[in-house]
Amino acid sequence: MNTLKGKKAVFYTLGCKLNFAETSSIQQQLKAAGVETAGNGEAADICIVNTCSVTEVADSKSRQAISRLRRKHTEALMVVTGCYAQLRVLSSTPLKEEDKKCLENIDLVVNAKQKGDIPMLIEEALELKGSAKDEEKEAGTFFPACACGERTRFFLKVQDGCNYFCTYCTIPFARGRSRNGSIASLVRQAEEAAKQGGKEIVLTGVNIGDFGKTTGESFIDLIRALDGVAGISRYRISSLEPDLLTDEIIDFVACSRAFMPHFHIPLQSGSDEVLRLMRRRYDSALFRQKVQRIKAVMPHAFIGVDVIVGTRGETDEHFRQTYDFLRSLDVTQLHVFSYSERPGTAALKIDGPVPSAEKHRRSELLLALSAEKTHAFYASHIGSTATVLLEHQKRGLPISGFTENYIRVEMAPSPTPLKDNTLVHVRLGDFSADGTALKGKEESEQ
Repeated sequence: MNTLKGKKAVFYTLGCKLNFAETSSIQQQLKAAGVETAGNGEAADICIVNTCSVTEVADSKSRQAISRLRRKHTEALMVVTGCYAQLRVLSSTPLKEEDKKCLENIDLVVNAKQKGDIPMLIEEALELKGSAKDEEKEAGTFFPACACGERTRFFLKVQDGCNYFCTYCTIPFARGRSRNGSIASLVRQAEEAAKQGGKEIVLTGVNIGDFGKTTGESFIDLIRALDGVAGISRYRISSLEPDLLTDEIIDFVACSRAFMPHFHIPLQSGSDEVLRLMRRRYDSALFRQKVQRIKAVMPHAFIGVDVIVGTRGETDEHFRQTYDFLRSLDVTQLHVFSYSERPGTAALKIDGPVPSAEKHRRSELLLALSAEKTHAFYASHIGSTATVLLEHQKRGLPISGFTENYIRVEMAPSPTPLKDNTLVHVRLGDFSADGTALKGKEESEQ
């Protein structure tokens, strides 16, 4: 008997694009089992929270989301998955008081190995009409995910887990060792996205450049195969470690049919000494070489960079080296994170904690540098032409989308209605009123 048919569910996702892709796939699984998504104001029978634990703030937000949904949907089955669930709720280490309190609001915890079985687990929990906590298990199964949810672009999970064990990071403990789907299976998922009308796919994972650990394949062979999928006009690579971003990958993107000139590369620190403390697998010279290679073959490429401030052992001089290094690079945007101490990580053994106020100061300096670089990148494209993929229009705002190299464009009113998920050729004008986009006008109107 299907006890799920006609049930209403709400979904809440915290954290990365990978979590978003997985939540969308869980939503599709439940829809196939007869579960409907609850509308605004509707009481839900099931609440699903996909959590994050990358920082202490993420832990707190996960607990708050669970508590908030429990208050709103008092009778619902509370289902929790994701990194917070794996590292805090299912961990064999003693729970903190705040985690114990959070646990009281949870009915079902789904570990990383069980995400493909969520409909069955929920059905069993509903039939038992009680809680169903699972013991700690290793995250060792690859759970496929390709979905767009409420968005225009699709997110295709190509890899999960990480073998790097950087000193500050808990991801290998939460998501397990590196593993992946086969190229053939991922091509089939991309073909299905194309059949559903998808035009853009973002490749997601934890360490996607490490693709192939499960199947003996390689990331370059994956992107070559995906480039041949008819109907998909654009691919974006969510993030590639510098030591895994080969010249072969860069050169392929430069001449490929559908891979966009858009890179996201984690740096974390511009100080070689701090990189060694972090146990990163490259130095600043290699990182500079990768940026220069990209710009040599794709001068207009968008390059986003991750950087962490305030790690243990990061002195004022180390931060100055990072700031100067980033200022010297031809990159577009910085994603700045303040270091957060994670239980069980090797970083806790490093001397020299950085006060919170100093972390904030360093973060603000890098965010200002990022804004300066992004503004200059956008300004350099004013007057040029580009192709924009239009996205879902938000109520009361102009329809907008992104160019090939990830410049956000707000479209001017058009004589013919503009539709989302449509590629339009535009001429890029001046900045929008809030400075976060360029104004765009269909080229045919010139």
